[in-house]
Amino acid sequence: MSISKFKICYILSLYMFFLLFSQTAHAVRLKDIASFSGVRTNELVGYGLVVGLAGTGDGSSSAFTSTSMSNMLDKMGVQISPSAVKPKNVAAVMITAKMSSSSGPGAPLDVTVSSLGAAKSLFGGVLLMTPLKGIDGNVYAVAQGALSVGGYAVGGAAASATKNHPTVGRIPSGAIVEKGVPFAYNSQNNLSISLSTMDFGTTMSIVNNINDLAGGNFAKAKNISTISIDVPAKFKNNIVPFMAALENIPVSPQSKARVVMDERTGTVVLGGNVSLAKVAVAHGNLQVIITESEKVSQPQPFSNGETVVTPQTGVQVEEDNNNLVLLEGTTMQELVDGLNAIGATPRDLISIIRALKVAGALHAELEVI
Repeated sequence: MSISKFKICYILSLYMFFLLFSQTAHAVRLKDIASFSGVRTNELVGYGLVVGLAGTGDGSSSAFTSTSMSNMLDKMGVQISPSAVKPKNVAAVMITAKMSSSSGPGAPLDVTVSSLGAAKSLFGGVLLMTPLKGIDGNVYAVAQGALSVGGYAVGGAAASATKNHPTVGRIPSGAIVEKGVPFAYNSQNNLSISLSTMDFGTTMSIVNNINDLAGGNFAKAKNISTISIDVPAKFKNNIVPFMAALENIPVSPQSKARVVMDERTGTVVLGGNVSLAKVAVAHGNLQVIITESEKVSQPQPFSNGETVVTPQTGVQVEEDNNNLVLLEGTTMQELVDGLNAIGATPRDLISIIRALKVAGALHAELEVI
């Protein structure tokens, strides 16, 4: 068998391995819960000017806009003092974009344009050519084009109307990559996988699946969420086929039982592994209503008396009389049914769950956001 045929058979065997495991219940793909070394985005940023606005620009209150306009015109052979510029149709903006490590010269990028000064709206504006730099200070792309703004802001002397957020816009494919990131992906001899889950069982399951897929002891767990992989010799300088099989490995993520509560909105989320020990719960609301009023006492005619204001206070106490309810849940559904049995609202659930955790009856990690 020739070497080329051997490679083809090996790649086919990788995909057959994936197909055999694709029927795993409740499984997700590895690429859905992990990031791979060498596959990332690089943040780009730039400062520029948006022109053509209908009087909704920065105006004279933003000195840096006037200075930027003066410097731009000076480069074009027009000399003018910053104090003479009236930039009501111009806005100073910051441009941001994400460039992948595989983007080469000529590749388009979407850009986001955000007002930096006192502009009321960027609707109808056009971004002038702006270099976009990386964290190392080098220029990697150039942005220019008409903005797409999903809102507007109009008004007069006595009324105004605003829809959505008119001081931020986007330019689809508004930037062109001028310089790629100097990184040779296929030259890697070692790969690193970072998992979004923090579970030793999940990590070791993935390590075993990768080793079964690669046919050797190539993967090792560095810690609870990081896996190091030595690239098999058959895929040296040609990692893409190996990665295509790796990212589709089926994984059944495991995690701690967790309850997440947001007191600001009254949101309570229970994880699927949350369970309760046997416990009795009674929850009742105590409501005290206090009303204040004033009663005026008028003297009899010709009695030389004085008008007196007498305060009147009314106190009303209402308390729910709820019986004890026995809760014992081994599944999330049983726990939810038990809490619903006592008529608990989301706000009540927060108090009940906290009390259950203190009592040691809630077998889950409690997180408040």
